[in-house]
Amino acid sequence: MVLTPHWQLRARFARALSDLYGTEVPAYTTLVEVSQEVNRDFVAANPETADRFGSIDRVTAERHGAIRVGSPTELAQVARVFGAIGMVPVGFYDLRDAKPNPIPVVSTAFRPVDREELARNPFRVFTSLLVPEDRRFFTPELEQQLKEFIGSRTLFPDELLVIADRSIADGGLSAEDADRFIELATASFALSPEPVDRAWYEALDAISSVAADIGGVTSTHINHLTPRVLDIDDLYRRMSERGIQMIDAIQGPPRWDGPDLLLRQTSFRALAEPRAFREADGTVGTGDLRVRFGEVEARGIALTQTGRDHYDAMVAEVDSRQAATGRPRPEVAREVWEELCPATERELLVRDHGYFNFAVAADSAGKSDAAPADLLELVDGGWLVAEPIVYEDFLPRSAAGIFASNLSGDGSVDATQDVTARDLPWMAEQIGVPVNDPYALYAAERQASFETAIAALGLDAASVTTPWSAP
Repeated sequence: MVLTPHWQLRARFARALSDLYGTEVPAYTTLVEVSQEVNRDFVAANPETADRFGSIDRVTAERHGAIRVGSPTELAQVARVFGAIGMVPVGFYDLRDAKPNPIPVVSTAFRPVDREELARNPFRVFTSLLVPEDRRFFTPELEQQLKEFIGSRTLFPDELLVIADRSIADGGLSAEDADRFIELATASFALSPEPVDRAWYEALDAISSVAADIGGVTSTHINHLTPRVLDIDDLYRRMSERGIQMIDAIQGPPRWDGPDLLLRQTSFRALAEPRAFREADGTVGTGDLRVRFGEVEARGIALTQTGRDHYDAMVAEVDSRQAATGRPRPEVAREVWEELCPATERELLVRDHGYFNFAVAADSAGKSDAAPADLLELVDGGWLVAEPIVYEDFLPRSAAGIFASNLSGDGSVDATQDVTARDLPWMAEQIGVPVNDPYALYAAERQASFETAIAALGLDAASVTTPWSAP
């Protein structure tokens, strides 16, 4: 029997969710259309460099979604659904200390990790888990009510989970199972027509709009879907010209003339969606909720831990200067980047701030002199080409900024209460599978490409000096 492999299931699922979300949030369809326009124009204007961070086919198909769940049990079920299409948990994000609006969730991202799988379809889903035990947000009584409410609902039918487990075990699904999986999985993330208990929802909304979106309804749903764009500033301008209200700023690094680092994101503002509400007297009325929006992203170079520490220091410097001067943040950020950020990809490599793959240069075979046992000399001398590794993950501050820009209110938090400990090992225990460290994934990809390229030159990788192994 021929099985549909994980990557094809993943591509089909991403398309199905995109079609679903487009019918539920029509402005998302506009966002996709404008993204494709921007990408076509960028490729036409920059034919030599447009594919620096992936082929246009990959970028066009690329999406990341976001969902929210209420309990470790639901999170473990999500892991089975995404595992069925070759997506595993990567990274741990704690948004409970986010500024300016703390959000009572911890998160991970489900995505492919193999380079070939990412090239085929790089679908990601940023998945947030409510932390009702955190006393900064929830009283013991409300914690208990939340757990009872969440424990009484079923997000994923048993049939879906059985098929998902089969796909994980077998590496894919039969044609019949594949069709059924896509149908059930897509339906599980559709917006439910079931009436929302108004009093219960509003009680949670007073604490956090995100808490209400997770624990105030009987289902989960796609919170946003995100296409990838090659020029996010152009996208922001074009969306605004179409009358789509965008959030106030692009999150993440500033636009500047040096290397693109990590991730830049923006979104249109959450739209009022009509919903049915159950009132205290049992009657059903109407209203609206603003919880879903359309996000867009531009991806750059993955940074090493050293590079990330430097990035965080630059962000802190931007915060300090803006607080002291009151100048617009984009202006201050660009100034700081121009002063402190490595200005070229080579400098990122020299300082071991960025992750790169290495390939033998096309004309290296014609070189008559011996290849040096130093990576930088190999790159500078034309034996090897350094290609940036695309950042495949997320920034907690940017995610929190997107969330905060689309919240219905500031919520409430009691900073005097103790913090409930949550970390990557805890999340892995709840899910039942390892949560990958993104730095380890990037480092492994870099090392594999380095060893392959060095071997092709007839050198011993252990004898070649590299920036990341230098004393």
